[in-house]
Amino acid sequence: MTLSDGEIIEELDSWQRFADALRAEDRALFKEMLRLCYEYFPAIQARDSPFPTEALFMSILLMQHKTIVWLASEVEKLKAEADARLDT
Repeated sequence: MTLSDGEIIEELDSWQRFADALRAEDRALFKEMLRLCYEYFPAIQARDSPFPTEALFMSILLMQHKTIVWLASEVEKLKAEADARLDT
C-alpha cells in the first residue's frame, strides 16, 4: 500500500498547528523544511506504511544529512586553502 498524494499532503498540513506555536523565526524555518519535503514526494509516496509521518521524517533527515555532508566538504576545502596559504 503506497501513500496517496492526499495522505502526504494531509500529513504535511497536519503540522500547521505545531508551526503556528513556534516563534516567528523558527516557524519560517519549519515551514521551509516542510516545503522542501515536496522534493522527496515520490520517495515519500513509495513508502509502504500506514504512517506517513515516518516517510516525512526520513525525508527531513535526508535533507539534513545532505546539508551536513556539504558543510563538512566546504570546511575541508577551507582548511586545504588555509593550509596552502600557510605553506607559501
